[in-house]
Amino acid sequence: MQIYNTMTRKKEELVTLVPGEVSMYVCGPTVYNFFHIGNARPFVVFDTLRRYLEYRGYKVKFIQNFTDIDDKLIRKANEEGITVPEVAERYIKEYYTDADALSVERATCNPRATEHIPQIIALVETLIEKGHAYPAENGDVYFSVRSFPGYGKLSGQSIEDLESGARIDPTDVKRDPLDFALWKGAKPGEPAWDCPWGKGRPGWHIECSAMSMELLGPTFDIHAGGQDLVFPHHENEIAQSEAATGKPFARYWMHNGYINVNNQKMSKSLGNFLLVREIGKEFDLEAVRLFLLGAHYRNPVNFSRDLVEQSNAGLIRIRTARERLAEAKEGPATEADAAFIASLEEYNGKFCEAMDDDLNTADAIGVLFDYARAVNTFVSEPRSKEALDKAAVLFDDITRVLGILQHQKEDEFPAEALALLEERAVVRKAKDWARADAIRDELKAMGFAVEDSKDGAKLKRL
Repeated sequence: MQIYNTMTRKKEELVTLVPGEVSMYVCGPTVYNFFHIGNARPFVVFDTLRRYLEYRGYKVKFIQNFTDIDDKLIRKANEEGITVPEVAERYIKEYYTDADALSVERATCNPRATEHIPQIIALVETLIEKGHAYPAENGDVYFSVRSFPGYGKLSGQSIEDLESGARIDPTDVKRDPLDFALWKGAKPGEPAWDCPWGKGRPGWHIECSAMSMELLGPTFDIHAGGQDLVFPHHENEIAQSEAATGKPFARYWMHNGYINVNNQKMSKSLGNFLLVREIGKEFDLEAVRLFLLGAHYRNPVNFSRDLVEQSNAGLIRIRTARERLAEAKEGPATEADAAFIASLEEYNGKFCEAMDDDLNTADAIGVLFDYARAVNTFVSEPRSKEALDKAAVLFDDITRVLGILQHQKEDEFPAEALALLEERAVVRKAKDWARADAIRDELKAMGFAVEDSKDGAKLKRL
């Protein structure tokens, strides 16, 4: 498998530290609110990478953290008159609710920053001892950026570039405007822990270094996250981790592109931060997942309702093909069955070829649509049990890797189809036969037939 390494700015063959195993750390949410569509993209993308690696036979140790101590959590707790742990606990539960709806599998471990305070303090102590960090007079501890010669290698920035853009604050307790906080001295009303420099709490960057190295070791295979984390978060992680251990930190760095909303960059000032929880009230979140995977993960993607509706229509086509396969009639084995069985290897090969090319889910989804069309044609006649079973295995393998068709019950239908069926009942009662026929045609185009009976109308998949 080739993956694009942000560090080297080129595609590289994935060669893991331990043959057959992948150690992987993905930056998770700061749990002070529901997560938005921009947050959802790395969750979905790197969940898909994990699924694919497992499909190819790797044993994957997948770590995704929760930042449960941060200025945002403290502010939220103060606004609501509750404790920071109560805020964190609430939104960790809400994260799982939305992640489950997006078919994001549970990580091997979801470490919390507050559960790793001893490891964080020990790491800061090491950095101080090695001359890479220093305590300030206010109880903060800062990393000395100039003490680490490789600073800027991930983002491609030099110390001189950073220095020219640095803001000089005469009240700053830092020795250098480029230095960043490893530890923050205690302030009234904030959670704090005892440490050699007095009470305080960890800075954001040090949390991920301490947790990833505690769970995966000083060097591991893949570190991933959104493009916005390249600088300063991941740059700072590299500096503090490698300064402490003297070893390479992550071997491969993967970053997904930004999400725009209706062709505008997501920003709080524009008010276009779309929460996944709200999107889920309008759309099947598996359709949202399909939409997020419909573009290459490194490219920017534009979120719009029209585009998600297109993904939803595609999801319905895939789902319908799988159900037709499940309902197909069995018959004697034929030459056509043997030819179709032989073609399965080709479809799987094309799927893996796309995924091996830097996780090209867009092309992989194209292979799935081609396969779904072939299945629809194949099951138009009775087929052998062997052919049907093998066709189903490949269908389930591909959709499992992509994370779709994971929790649809046999008797469930899309909300828009059920709404049309309900409207049809109303217009039939009003004897608006033209509209009733039009609705039947709309449902047929979506892949559903209407069966009328004395007990009312029901949907059936074509």
